[in-house]
Amino acid sequence: MTSILLTNDDGIEAEGLKILEGALSGLARVIVVAPDEERSAVSHGLTLRAALNLKEISPDHYILNGTPADCVISALRHLFPVFPDLVISGINHGANLGDDIMYSGTVAAAREASRHGIPAMAVSQAYDNSPIRFKEGSVFIRDLVAAMLRNGLGGELCLNVNFPMRKIKGMKITRQGCSENVPHFNALDYRADYNAVPFSPGGECSKSDFWSDRRAIMEHYVSITPLQRDQTDYTAVQSLLRDSDKLFK
Repeated sequence: MTSILLTNDDGIEAEGLKILEGALSGLARVIVVAPDEERSAVSHGLTLRAALNLKEISPDHYILNGTPADCVISALRHLFPVFPDLVISGINHGANLGDDIMYSGTVAAAREASRHGIPAMAVSQAYDNSPIRFKEGSVFIRDLVAAMLRNGLGGELCLNVNFPMRKIKGMKITRQGCSENVPHFNALDYRADYNAVPFSPGGECSKSDFWSDRRAIMEHYVSITPLQRDQTDYTAVQSLLRDSDKLFK
């Protein structure tokens, strides 16, 4: 039977998780394994020095006292004799674009699944001062998942999917931009409420024939960015090889 592992970094009670689970109903068996509380911006952290407790709270719904990456690892080890066909992380409350990808627990969960050879996607919803809109994005994801299951999935495929704040005009295959969305401060040392900081426009650090993830969102398109496991800078490799005699004497 086709199965999907659904997780997030906003916790088991998150609205985006529940709406996405409802949208996926009927496509496959959906098993939810989510953190027992919010774990935003924990990146790809793993719990190494505390006991992890995977607890079933209802049929096919589990909580874990760990990070999003912990959730994926625990689910694969304890709940799936055969790996799921797809892992989805989200829908996150807020976009995961540009440099913020490195901090995102949502994206880390998808990367962890991809590392195990399972196709995965991280799904996030941009917002501003208006109420956040998960419904349209969840319908888009249902259609995308249905097409992926129908046409076959590819190994370590990892997609970072972001939805715009307003009505969706279409979809763009994008590159990772370099701008910052999440304000990098300690919420306890800052007067504003971290959760009240909305999506805001920002600049771009490089030019490319591909639209950046941020440009797509700002122009009301769904951004789909394929992410790769290999983070090697091959341009720097070639440069270092050319200059190795001078650099490493």
